[in-house]
Amino acid sequence: MLDELQALGRAVKMAQYRQHRALDSRLGAAGTTLAQWDALRAISRAPGAPARALAAATFQSEQAFGALAGRLTALGLIDRRPGRGRRIEHYLTPSGEEVLSAGHGIAGEVLASCYSNLSPAERTTLLDLLQRIDGGADA
Repeated sequence: MLDELQALGRAVKMAQYRQHRALDSRLGAAGTTLAQWDALRAISRAPGAPARALAAATFQSEQAFGALAGRLTALGLIDRRPGRGRRIEHYLTPSGEEVLSAGHGIAGEVLASCYSNLSPAERTTLLDLLQRIDGGADA
């Protein structure tokens, strides 16, 4: 049983690793990296969100997200504005929207390729199983 669980854990990690490598290499064509595109995606989903929420959404520490947000600001892809209290809010710029949109197209192609060996029903089953492992969280 332990060997089977370790094999399962490794298979999940390997699939994620291949997917991330493919995304990171292809997103360069849109002028971004996977970490940058993921941050843009998180900001797009929650405009005005503080770094704490965006760090959690992108699986980063607040410090790492702050450094990434600084790079995105320097690239002109996001704006950081004062919010209530000490809160700093994050918003996409028009350039950030363009990079995000280009990244969506690339991600669609990469993910279609990554999951091409699975039927639509198998992809649905895989998603359901992974969400069950994660306690029903959104994908």
